[in-house]
Amino acid sequence: MEREEFNRLGLGKLPPGFRFHPTDEELVVQYLRRKAFSCPLPAAIIPEIDLAKYNPWDLQGGLGGERYVFYLKERKSGKKNMKIREPSKAGSSGYWKPMGKKKLVLASQTKEIVGAKQSLVFYEGKPSQGSRTEWVMHEYSLPNHELVQSSGQSSIASGKEWVVCRIFPRRRRVKFRGRMTRHQESFQLASCASPSSSTWSCITDLSDEESIHGEEASSNLIA
Repeated sequence: MEREEFNRLGLGKLPPGFRFHPTDEELVVQYLRRKAFSCPLPAAIIPEIDLAKYNPWDLQGGLGGERYVFYLKERKSGKKNMKIREPSKAGSSGYWKPMGKKKLVLASQTKEIVGAKQSLVFYEGKPSQGSRTEWVMHEYSLPNHELVQSSGQSSIASGKEWVVCRIFPRRRRVKFRGRMTRHQESFQLASCASPSSSTWSCITDLSDEESIHGEEASSNLIA
């Protein structure tokens, strides 16, 4: 996607020096809920994107390394369907795979459930032979009772629902084994690229769950 097109769809409208770092609650209450009920948004900064047509790296123009999009997806109803976790197709290169269980988004003051957050990881290739990438998505949805209240909307009547997604490349943490001298610490990146040292080694490969949890903690600190 070209930068001009992405800006036209909603991003890149903040004045210089401003950053868009909403909390989970703000993202659900101030943006997703208003979108679902066709209410005015605080700012026209989140574009509507059909994620089935794009790979995450095609979403250029992200703010602070993060991409925020509204996505009209197929709504799953019923307890049986809630257990189905089939990969979601994206573009022509791969699919989004859910990781872990959904987490509740609570109001900071009343502790009321205002939404849910699902973490997903993007895999390149076919579902049976996909290769994990560094791209992560947090998909935010509304509670079922709010979806029923907005049933008068055409998106709900057609069996779909609005979700808002935060998409970003995860940062890989580096773990070191053994003790390092100050000189080694200064050149740890070079040593990682060329693991010839016999006194210490570095590890950058992390599991999906560990990496996602780390990113969520980092995201909460930023927000």
